[in-house]
Amino acid sequence: MNRINNINNTFIPVLTLAALLRLLLPISVEAFDWVPTDEEIKKYRQSWNPLSHGPILLQAVDTQPKGQLSVREFLFSQFGNSSFGNQFQFVTQAKSGPITLAQLSPSINAAYGLTNHIEVGAAISMNSFWASQNGKDTSATSFGDTSLIMKYRPIIQDPDSWRPSLTHYTQIVLPTSAWTGGEKPPGGFSPLGRLPATRFGEFGLTRGLMTRKILEPVRISAAVFYTYNAPGESNGKTTYTGDLINTRLIVEHILNDKNGFGYNIEISTLSGLTWRADGHAINAGQKNGFTIIGVEPALQYNFSQNWLIAVGCLFTVAGQNAINSIYPNVSLFWFWDKSGKIIMR
Repeated sequence: MNRINNINNTFIPVLTLAALLRLLLPISVEAFDWVPTDEEIKKYRQSWNPLSHGPILLQAVDTQPKGQLSVREFLFSQFGNSSFGNQFQFVTQAKSGPITLAQLSPSINAAYGLTNHIEVGAAISMNSFWASQNGKDTSATSFGDTSLIMKYRPIIQDPDSWRPSLTHYTQIVLPTSAWTGGEKPPGGFSPLGRLPATRFGEFGLTRGLMTRKILEPVRISAAVFYTYNAPGESNGKTTYTGDLINTRLIVEHILNDKNGFGYNIEISTLSGLTWRADGHAINAGQKNGFTIIGVEPALQYNFSQNWLIAVGCLFTVAGQNAINSIYPNVSLFWFWDKSGKIIMR
């Protein structure tokens, strides 16, 4: 029965997102061209879409224009001193202990428009944590993991219909933290707000679908990601941890088109599964799985067309077998294009 409850809790956010995607996508999917035409791109770029930071907890759904580069400095943090039990609970039911955890994880993410349909990128990070678990205090600072990212947008939104943009996301995580001797924090640092959340110091492959629709003065984004964690090793034993599912739903309301000022409401979920895509039984990590749901209010603003900033704080609202935390974060974008004019994604 517990396994059934865990599976149900895992798929609640996924089914919700699937329903949203079904509403956004038109019925005649077969009519889509899998490479957007120049006319479709031109029509989209002439529609309302003011330059602004965009979501904090989700990379832009629409890809960078060909030849445009962005570099993102992102400071993500986590502070938690209570936990959710083995049953799905709201934040008011979380109990103190057994882990107190504080973490800071700065990262730099670069993305480049290889074509108007394909974006490539990479991300590097650092991680510091201070934890107390069962009376034992630990702390460490180390190099984080490295991500290689590719996005492909086969469908671009049509301003005159309900057709949204649809983007395929692929990420490979290299465990550079483990290669450089980094110590794992309690829980393996699979935080709710990082995208996609992956296990610290482990190889990971993430595949995802992202969608966005612009309805002036609002932009709506949603996504679902599945992360496969490669087998690990501990004390000479091969370890198998559960795979991960992330979902995102974000609404941006732009209040000032000229300076990109607006606010976001960002809903994020993270679920650790009780199975693996390769079929191996789980023998490490949280064997009963876990689920976390959080909501983040955020603000975004442009200093110029090249420098864009957003700040927010993610609050856990419910969870199961997870630390109850808050996640303050700040994100700064720098954009470059040889033409001197930045085009909004």
